[in-house]
Amino acid sequence: MTLTGTGGIDRAAHRRLDEAWLAAAWSHPTTRVFVVSGGQALIEDTGDGCTELVTMPSFDAPVTESHRYFLGVDPEGVAYFALQKDALPGRMDDIARPAGLREAGVLLPERDAELLVHAVALENWQRLHRFCSRCGERTVIAAAGHVRRCPACGAEHYPRTDPAVIMLVTDAHDRALLGRQVHWPEGRFSTLAGFVEPGESIEQAVVREVGEEVGVEVPVEGVAYVGSQPWPFPSSLMLGFTARASSSRIQVDGHEIGEARWFSRDDLRAAFASGEVLPPSGISIAARLVERWYGEPLPRPGR
Repeated sequence: MTLTGTGGIDRAAHRRLDEAWLAAAWSHPTTRVFVVSGGQALIEDTGDGCTELVTMPSFDAPVTESHRYFLGVDPEGVAYFALQKDALPGRMDDIARPAGLREAGVLLPERDAELLVHAVALENWQRLHRFCSRCGERTVIAAAGHVRRCPACGAEHYPRTDPAVIMLVTDAHDRALLGRQVHWPEGRFSTLAGFVEPGESIEQAVVREVGEEVGVEVPVEGVAYVGSQPWPFPSSLMLGFTARASSSRIQVDGHEIGEARWFSRDDLRAAFASGEVLPPSGISIAARLVERWYGEPLPRPGR
């Protein structure tokens, strides 16, 4: 599963300032709550081959010294909250285990993954932005966890999202360009990616990043948008593209990319089969971009 934000949760942003509604939702018997701490939450295997987020009724939630975030409502009208705490709660059984998004994202159903993405992104922002950037005063949480207000100067601060582009580049022979970051293990290849700079369009960012990382030229008219993915590691939004190269000579920068290669579909299939190349993580939109070109699902560990 790729994190796409299509789990059916209505974020109900218009309710975030409605304290009476939030209080009623919190006390409703169907409301579900989970704890997030350090980018992790508890997940458990259900015994039928599925994995789910461990949630609890609000009256069982450990609310002492917690920050409470309203995440939204599902199609059945169930409200969801996350509690930020310094540690995950202990369990009397050995079924539940802590997991971050990189593990949980490929195991959880879309709804649970969407809830966890939202909660982890809010938790990270809340932990790192406790003071006003205008006057330095400590800020307070508002809007059910989606705003921090400064009691001294009145400034309001909102969660930050950093746009990043990720692109599958192909050439005139319909080969795909995949690269290995310098800190990745040998054989781990994926699409190229990078952050959008100030004053730059997303198409310009695709052209610049491909040129900087591997020296391949991509005309801006050869860039096409495919889709997006929330990527709270810690606060990015991945914007997926395809791009058609006008040159094929590779010159890696050696700083971010240690190796890059052109692959035909047969090349990549053989490299997967031999173990020479490891596919991109199934949690990432990179896998979706490669599969879109490849024409079939990529192999997964253990298959």
